[in-house]
Amino acid sequence: QVQLVESGGGLVQPGGSLSLSCASSATDFSSYSMGWYRQLPGKQRDCVAKIYNKDGHTRDEDFAKDRFITSRDDAKKMTYLQINNRKPEDTGVYYCRDLTKRVWGQGTQVTVSS
Repeated sequence: QVQLVESGGGLVQPGGSLSLSCASSATDFSSYSMGWYRQLPGKQRDCVAKIYNKDGHTRDEDFAKDRFITSRDDAKKMTYLQINNRKPEDTGVYYCRDLTKRVWGQGTQVTVSS
């Protein structure tokens, strides 16, 4: 069973960048497509972006195109989500998902507040 562990969340001030990381235990990680999701307070869990295997092509949701950058490092079995120009409305729990194996990470809390 693949395990995913997110890190990098916390309490941050508006502005600046924040990088979230997701470590995978998969032995053939490069074969899997990955995704980042978030659950804002009182809302359902929504997709932020997906990054596909092989060519690393990304597909961002409309709201994420301006400030969110998704990347992956197959050698390290890592997926990253960079949030630029942090805003209070980014506050929520961010989840990593292995789209191929349909596995969720435990999530990491991001709180943007002054």
